[in-house]
Amino acid sequence: MVFGISIAVLAGSVWFGNAALSKYRTKDTETSADLGIIQTATLTLLGLIIGFTFSMAIARYDLRQTYEEAEANAIGTEFLRADLLPSKTAETIKGLLNEYLDQRILFYSKQDQETAKQITQRTTALENALWNELLPIARTQSSPTIALVVSGMNDVINSQGFTQAAWWNRIPTAAWWLMTAIAIGANILVGFGARNFKRNVGLFMIFPSMIAVSFFLIADIDSPRGGVIRIDPRNLIELKQFMITTNSAAHPIGNKQ
Repeated sequence: MVFGISIAVLAGSVWFGNAALSKYRTKDTETSADLGIIQTATLTLLGLIIGFTFSMAIARYDLRQTYEEAEANAIGTEFLRADLLPSKTAETIKGLLNEYLDQRILFYSKQDQETAKQITQRTTALENALWNELLPIARTQSSPTIALVVSGMNDVINSQGFTQAAWWNRIPTAAWWLMTAIAIGANILVGFGARNFKRNVGLFMIFPSMIAVSFFLIADIDSPRGGVIRIDPRNLIELKQFMITTNSAAHPIGNKQ
C-alpha cells in the first residue's frame, strides 16, 4: 500500500513538474545553472532525510529484537528460580509461566488488532496470576532466596512492559510528512528540468520508483506487527522447547506414584 501510493504520488509530481510548470522554464544559461543548484540541493536534502529516517527505523527494529531476547532471558531465569519455592507453588508458577510464554510468542505473530488486544489482555491476566501466586510466599517467608524469586518475577513483568513500549515507539508522523513534502518537491523539480520527458518517460520514472521503494522499506521495518520484515521470536521459541524438555524430564511417562 505504501509503495503503491508513493509511486503514484511521486510519478504524478514528475508529470506535474513537466506538464504544468515546464512552460515557465527559460533557456537562459544562468537560470538553468540556478535550477541545477536547486535540484542538487533538494535531492541532497531528500537523501539525508531518507537516510536519517531509515536509521530511526533500524534503531527501533534493533531495540525490539533486544527486548525479545531480554524477555526470553527473564522468563527462563524465573522458570529455573521457581524450583526454590515450595513444591506446590513451584509447580503452579511453572505452569503459569508456560502459559505466559505461549502468549508472548503469539504476541510476535501477525494478527489483526482485535486478536492482538485479546493477547494483551490474557498476558496481563497471567501476570496478575503469577504475582498473586508468589505474593503469599513472599510475605510469609522473607528470605534472600524468596527475594531472588520475587526479583525474577519483577523482571518478567518489566520486560513485557519494555517490549510493549518499544512496539508503540514508531517514526513520528511529522517526520513522514516532512519526508513526503521534500520528495514531492524533488520530483517536481526533476520533471521541471526534464528536456525530453515524453521521449524518455520510463527513464524519468526510475527516480520516483526508487523513492517509493525507500518509503516502503522504511514503513515495513517500522511496522512491527505487519509487513514483510518482522521480529522472529526465536529466543522465546527456543525457551519453549527447553521448558517442554525440562517438564518431560521431571515427569517421565510411566513414573506413577
